[in-house]
Amino acid sequence: MSSRVCRWGILSAANIARKNWRAIYNAENAVVTAVASRSVEKAQQFIDECSAHSPATPKPVALGSYEELLQRPDIDAVYIPNPTGLRKEWVIRAAEAGKHVLAEKPVGIDSAEVEEMLAACKKNKVQFMDGVMFMHSQRLNKLRETFNDGSSIGKLKRIASHFSFTANDDFVQNNIRVSGELEPLGCLGDLGWYNIRFTLWVMNYLMPQRVSGRMLTEAQRADSGSPVPSEFSGELFFADGVSASFYCSFLTETQQWANVGGTKGYVEVRDFVVPYFSNEVAFTVTNAGLNQKSCDFHMEDHTRRVAIPEYSDGWVNSQETNLFRNFSQLVLSGKIDESWPDIALKTQQVLDACLKSARNNGKLVEIS
Repeated sequence: MSSRVCRWGILSAANIARKNWRAIYNAENAVVTAVASRSVEKAQQFIDECSAHSPATPKPVALGSYEELLQRPDIDAVYIPNPTGLRKEWVIRAAEAGKHVLAEKPVGIDSAEVEEMLAACKKNKVQFMDGVMFMHSQRLNKLRETFNDGSSIGKLKRIASHFSFTANDDFVQNNIRVSGELEPLGCLGDLGWYNIRFTLWVMNYLMPQRVSGRMLTEAQRADSGSPVPSEFSGELFFADGVSASFYCSFLTETQQWANVGGTKGYVEVRDFVVPYFSNEVAFTVTNAGLNQKSCDFHMEDHTRRVAIPEYSDGWVNSQETNLFRNFSQLVLSGKIDESWPDIALKTQQVLDACLKSARNNGKLVEIS
């Protein structure tokens, strides 16, 4: 590739793309070349509003169709944030056009769809990655070091996570995330994807042997043909005796914590998905102990905080900027990293199994 930067096309003016607009420009090896929407006017409005907040040079071109963007020779990679129910077609068409693909999550409505997308990317020799930003935070490196030091948590036994926010009435009535056609996986796809991915990351992508899921509540907007999960819990059981639980919900106030425990201590991450606004990301390590002397039972709290210098919210070293920097580097290198499509498919497979269990009253589902 002759270009020194990865030239991006944004396929849709979805709201999440506003966050990634700034991240692309903060990555020194990336630039937005074009934005496509269903109308030129909508694409131009997106560009103008994003440029007013985070100026772009040169200013991207506004296009009135996805097809026109995919046909452009000055686009190397596409970011696809459109609804899950519509995504398969455009991932495949992007791959067939020779464009590298960064797709939002959940990647597809089920594993069969994801396998089709990944097969198209492999056939056309383009990179695929899902848009899980926390995978690109420097915090993960320090977490892994802590898990492996032998003393902070000891032998891994339990992983728990919670990701939720409270949706208002307008959300339930109008948001695509409660549309059975556009986002059929509801909170399980929108939020639970992160819970499952974090668990798999902790386990070095060892798949669980079996899972159980519970559909706690469902919701649907007026024009939806079917309800979607609005509150969901799951249990994952691994071969080496490790178990994991997760809860995701559109009905519980914002929480995004993860706890990883073992035989000697535990690690807590208060903001494992979206770091709290700060110039650092952090987690705590606790090695509590009971100190008894005769009738005195002192439960001692031995907690230390581990912090990593890393800004949140689109800055140069934030996780979202690192996402686009890392993807762009892969594109510019001309090499395909097959680990990214592999972990996206594994995440979808675990999600599918949890949903299958929930639809069978929590019956355990084996994962081969």
